[in-house]
Amino acid sequence: MQKFKEILPEEISDNTFRLIGKDWALVTAGNKDKVNTMTVSWGGVGIMWGKPVAFIFIRPQRYTKTFIDNEEVLSLSFYEEKYRDMLSFMGTKSGKDIDKIKEMGLTTVFDDNTPYFNEAKSVMLLKKLYAQEMNTESFIDKSCNEKWYAQKDYHTMYVCEITKVLVTE
Repeated sequence: MQKFKEILPEEISDNTFRLIGKDWALVTAGNKDKVNTMTVSWGGVGIMWGKPVAFIFIRPQRYTKTFIDNEEVLSLSFYEEKYRDMLSFMGTKSGKDIDKIKEMGLTTVFDDNTPYFNEAKSVMLLKKLYAQEMNTESFIDKSCNEKWYAQKDYHTMYVCEITKVLVTE
């Protein structure tokens, strides 16, 4: 088991544009009985309502969405480049069909009730604050709607407080 140390959100030294958009992350939710995860590459971090937050976007057909909706807490975990194939697998396979976590040999650990994986290089532990389903009417730039939502399977946006940041020692 690798060791993690806690840092403050403002001490994150990695470029979050790269972490989320290029390197990708796993969003993980569940409880001690069942956990599910999926790869995300849309989202960001910032300040909202006086709190450090992360925002993520999940499509309605994703199995992980049920886990996120059913729990108060979740995590975003980031990995070294050697885990690229695992991240690709986690984004293209459904936990409804196979045990992706077992298949990829990840070790689930919990910080209180928040699941994440021991193999991560860094982790954001999150508490949901807000969820909003996206819709056609809210698009100002209609080309985004046309390009990304031909199936009308609009993401739900989650704004989550970053309650803890863990980095490997």
